Amino acid sequence: MPELSGFSGKEVISILIAVGFTVKRTRGSHTVLRRGNVVCVVPLHSELAPGTLRSVLRQAGLSIEEFLNK
Repeated sequence: MPELSGFSGKEVISILIAVGFTVKRTRGSHTVLRRGNVVCVVPLHSELAPGTLRSVLRQAGLSIEEFLNK
C-alpha cells in the first residue's frame, strides 16, 4: 500500500483543487470543498493522520494512486 503520511491539510486541499474541487467555505480548522454533488471536508492540520487522509479520499471518491499522482 502506498505511503499516506506527511501531507498537510493545505497540500491536500491544493491537490483536490487540481482534480476539480472548489473551496466552498472555511470555518475554524476545517475547509469544505465541493465538486458536483460530492462534498469533502479537510482539516487544516500541519500533518494529517493516514486514517484521516484515507477518509478524505473516500469522501472525494479518489483512489490513493489518483491522489499520489497529482
